[in-house]
Amino acid sequence: MSLDPSFVGRTYPPTAPYLVGREKIREFATAIGMTDPAHHDPEAARTLGHPDVVAPPTFPVIITMAANQQIVDDPALGVDYSRVVHGDQRFAYTRPVVAGDELVCVSVIEDVSSRGGHGFLTIRTDVGTVAGEPVVAVWSKIVVRREDA
Repeated sequence: MSLDPSFVGRTYPPTAPYLVGREKIREFATAIGMTDPAHHDPEAARTLGHPDVVAPPTFPVIITMAANQQIVDDPALGVDYSRVVHGDQRFAYTRPVVAGDELVCVSVIEDVSSRGGHGFLTIRTDVGTVAGEPVVAVWSKIVVRREDA
């Protein structure tokens, strides 16, 4: 089944709020080898002007992947997740994510295309605070491999 291009522009409902925890930031930073004290020590982060520990730049993947699950699970779109490979990831920050942020994601399908029989799906997820302050936009591109690939 190929991806349905009529889904371009479709926006999905906002996620439940995600409370960014200090320990989650520390765990993520440790897992990806980020040793900068601002990711681990509140005082080091405050010295740099942040209210608490600051998340590494790729941290929003944790919450955007969960937000994008509603798209992948939409049977009308036609994503066969067993055939999915990661194609690309981009981030455009308004400000850093810090411990204590309560974030909500809204995902929109920006592009659906096909090349060489493979389906390409680009999703933009806008991440903001529950008060509506924009924090980061995250683009994810997935490739749905054709069945004989």
